[in-house]
Amino acid sequence: MITDLGHTAFAVHDIDTALAFYAKLGLNESFRLNHPDGRLMLVYLHVGGDRFLELFPGGPEPSHDRTHSFKHICLLIDDLAGTVEQLRAQSVAIEREPKQGLDHNLQAWIRDPDGNAIELMQISDESPQRQVANAAK
Repeated sequence: MITDLGHTAFAVHDIDTALAFYAKLGLNESFRLNHPDGRLMLVYLHVGGDRFLELFPGGPEPSHDRTHSFKHICLLIDDLAGTVEQLRAQSVAIEREPKQGLDHNLQAWIRDPDGNAIELMQISDESPQRQVANAAK
């Protein structure tokens, strides 16, 4: 049975650029795994609990026009307005400004340096996500 999201993995074009970007979101390198020959295999960034982002080097050139099945990753935020202003102050482009979604949650959108869409979401007490989570307690 699935109990939680373990990680999301991205192939990034430039590992140092990606690490610098995710550090602006407060996600820092936790550890690295290397191939037997010593080459970098991937870098783990701790999100919270048992949740991580995996960044694999050697990804394609950055693109904001992806047409494959990956849609986005969603990162939960306690204070969306404050987070957006902090990111803006660090020159992170806000692709879609904060607004309330159909699920009653506040959301804003950014992209990482490789063009991957990231939803920043502040869960509302009225949202179906919160209702399901509360019922599962």
